[in-house]
Amino acid sequence: MTAALINGSEVAAQMRDTVRQTVNTRTQQGHRPPGLAVILLGQDPASAIYVANKRKACIEVGFKSYAYDFPEHTSEQELISLINQLNEAEDVDGILVQLPLPAHINTTAIIEHIKPAKDVDGFHPYNLGRLAQGTPLLRPCTPYGIIKLLHHYQIALAGKHAVVVGASNIVGRPMALELLMAKATVTICHQATKHLQQHIRMADLIIVATGTMDVIKADWLNEQQIIIDVGIHRLTDGSIRGDVDFNQASAKVAWITPVPGGVGPMTISTLLQNTLYAATHLYA
Repeated sequence: MTAALINGSEVAAQMRDTVRQTVNTRTQQGHRPPGLAVILLGQDPASAIYVANKRKACIEVGFKSYAYDFPEHTSEQELISLINQLNEAEDVDGILVQLPLPAHINTTAIIEHIKPAKDVDGFHPYNLGRLAQGTPLLRPCTPYGIIKLLHHYQIALAGKHAVVVGASNIVGRPMALELLMAKATVTICHQATKHLQQHIRMADLIIVATGTMDVIKADWLNEQQIIIDVGIHRLTDGSIRGDVDFNQASAKVAWITPVPGGVGPMTISTLLQNTLYAATHLYA
């Protein structure tokens, strides 16, 4: 391995420590702890693990965690009714609905029912619109976590050519907006993109969030590049890897995130920071 490691686990732990200290100070001053409601529908194994990690992180930093687990057949109206209740709950600062939702539920409608000031995932059109205007409030956790990670390692973004591979509403699109706000030159690649190899070869920073293994080939890479791997795949032997072949890519590039231990921990720590921000600034 020649690439320098971008260690998300270490940076995320520092972020959680800061949140914990702030919460301790606030509670000593007589303020209630921030409250995060996490809603899970169904028994999807990956979603269940993500939700468990989020709830555990809440407890570790002194948040009040509210768990709402429902069967997969829960109706859209039942879910909306719960969100409406949580929107009005004074002890709930953040509402998170774990995605993906079952096919019979309109995800867009659910997100739009969450009060923007409690949308700690940053997916509500109001919050994405603020990000697009360069005046963000609550920002999508994975893209914002990546920005924080790059800042920690003093990797300058202004003027860099950033290629985002993947155009999802959760990562790719808001990631492009974050990079634009950081004054990077941004290219977004997706399923219909032609000549992906050419885009990758010209990139300074590559952010891969496709859900497809080995979409980027190692021989497209060079020693000046930075790779942020958002993908996560569990293999038959139980091991976890990203969209990029870490061993091959790390022998070619300057910087790289591992999977696990890269972007994932940053997403959760950024969620905690968003919830604390909602509690201290939006509902202070």
